[in-house]
Amino acid sequence: MAVLTGFSITIIILAVLVILTLVAGIKTVPQGYGYTVERFGRYTRTLTPGLNLIVPFIDQVGKRINIMEQVLDVPTQEVITKDNASVEADAVAFYQVLNAAKAAYQVANLELAILNLTMTNIRSVIGSMDLDEMLSNRDAINERLLRVVDNAVEPWGIKVTRIEIKDIQPPADLVAAMARQMKAERDKRAQVLEAEGQRNAQILKAEGAKQAAILEAEGEREAAYRQAEARERLAEAEANATRAVSDAIAGGNVEAINYFVAQKYTEAMASIGTAKNAKVVLMPMEASSLIGTLGGIGEIARSVFGKDGLGESEEPRPVRSTPSIRNEPES
Repeated sequence: MAVLTGFSITIIILAVLVILTLVAGIKTVPQGYGYTVERFGRYTRTLTPGLNLIVPFIDQVGKRINIMEQVLDVPTQEVITKDNASVEADAVAFYQVLNAAKAAYQVANLELAILNLTMTNIRSVIGSMDLDEMLSNRDAINERLLRVVDNAVEPWGIKVTRIEIKDIQPPADLVAAMARQMKAERDKRAQVLEAEGQRNAQILKAEGAKQAAILEAEGEREAAYRQAEARERLAEAEANATRAVSDAIAGGNVEAINYFVAQKYTEAMASIGTAKNAKVVLMPMEASSLIGTLGGIGEIARSVFGKDGLGESEEPRPVRSTPSIRNEPES
């Protein structure tokens, strides 16, 4: 067995010291972490991910800080709103360490500090809002919480990236009251819409009746105008006919007188026959009666106008009496 000499022991001791020195001076930092370096208990620098060298036996690793974005679950807590409604709210926060030295030496128990700060600000923000405002403006609550908490943790080298309210639970009786209120509001809106629909329908109906009345009045006016025009033309025609008959009589044309009288006589007979207050019309006459009457009228005309323009007077014809007409009134 070989005996170790003093030189060999010295070499072994030096080798061990070199190995220990290398182990103490070479530090490997994993990705997503930052190591602080302390020299005699005082912070000097921060080691970044990868292979790093420090002064052996003088420098040492202080705090191992996670610089990745982390999530913090905020537990449920009871909150009183501005209108004295008691609700339960919980949240979730996301933060990231930007300065490992500040996060390690500016605050003790970093996660607990952020948690308590977030819970306190949740009570402050929600407590300054009414219940309806709180339930309908969750984004505003998140924005205010993020701004306030981020400003508070900035001296610690922390960046709060997001705070979200997960759930807000009002009491059961308050939820039931809100449901009744919502139902009443919907019923009210339905009644308002129904009333507006009926009003619009009545307005449209009235507008339609108005337009119909206007069109009817315009139609009646147009009809009256046309009837007046027709009567005017009829009167003008009758005047022209009468003028023509007068001219014919003045000229001694007996046939014109006979035609005119016969026309009027026939129209009178037609009017008597179509009268509504007569059931039976007795007309004991023959067709020759009308001719005899016309002949008598012609003789009268000859006696009035004389023989001038008439030629030799003819033997007067016997004038026959007008047939008797009796109207029987309605029983």
